Amino acid sequence: MRQYVAAAAMIVSAVALVSGQAASPPFWAYGFTGPGPEPAPPPCATDSKPLDCARIQAARPKDVIHKLPDTDRTFAEYDIHYDFGPGDWYPGDHPPMPDIVVHGRESDKLRACGLCHYPNGHGRPENASPAGLPAAYILQQLEAFRNGTRKSADPRKANANEMIQIARHLTAAEMQTVAEYYAAITRRPWVRVVETGMVPKARAGVNGLFMPVPGNEMEPLGKRIIEVPENAELTDKMRHPRSGWLAYAPIGSLARGEEIVTKGGGRTVACAVCHGAGLQGMGNVPGIADRPASYIARQLYDIQAGARQSQLMKPVVAKLDEDDIIAIAAYLASK
Repeated sequence: MRQYVAAAAMIVSAVALVSGQAASPPFWAYGFTGPGPEPAPPPCATDSKPLDCARIQAARPKDVIHKLPDTDRTFAEYDIHYDFGPGDWYPGDHPPMPDIVVHGRESDKLRACGLCHYPNGHGRPENASPAGLPAAYILQQLEAFRNGTRKSADPRKANANEMIQIARHLTAAEMQTVAEYYAAITRRPWVRVVETGMVPKARAGVNGLFMPVPGNEMEPLGKRIIEVPENAELTDKMRHPRSGWLAYAPIGSLARGEEIVTKGGGRTVACAVCHGAGLQGMGNVPGIADRPASYIARQLYDIQAGARQSQLMKPVVAKLDEDDIIAIAAYLASK
């Protein structure tokens, strides 16, 4: 504890004279193609009209069987996306799953943890990627969702609201089980960052997952990061848990991000002060390397806006502007 108090004192003094701040939530990080006002969609909204999860699930084919390489398992699309027991392609990639991770709890409408975060815990950019995080940290965050000290700065982020409800219904024993399960998983490379000025045009789909628009149409990236699947079909239809992500970032983001993350860049302090060598975490402080860029960006802004409360991180992010957030998120995702 003493080292964290000392680190906090260093951080407060280091950021006291730094200027700048993000003016509003970076809409791209929350899964939207533009800023609000837009009504918060239900957790399973589509581009055309709102649909509840049960109707989306019911529309998925039950008679078309899918298969992936390096596994003898096969699933219909309906079973791959089943809210209360989604298909697990590679059981050898993770420890035996507890029931709450496999099935959730249908009586309380708690969807399985493995649905959004994948059985291997690596998750997708619109969700968290909890694999390999300290169990104590995961417990802390579940409690923060439950008691209202962690929410989304953009109220349109429907699955953040869903996490609040899940945390409120989980028992203490279930929380502990989930935390220990995901903490025990070893991370694999998950995000590839590409600096560019032009990107494939993408649409925002269910829960803010960006998917490339058919036709290979290109558009300027501008001041944002767009994360899309390395293989859209494998992710969309089959939830392939080994198929990772492409994060398109503005040219120069990685160099600027490295400067801020490793030295503070005149904006804050070096992230390794708390997150350890290689940014892999230290004690109960989480690792932040190779997490989805849009997730990192959301957390930085959520803390800055006070939607996610953190006494230690609040002064760290207080003076970051949107360019800083883009650079930091791109660099951390690239590690």
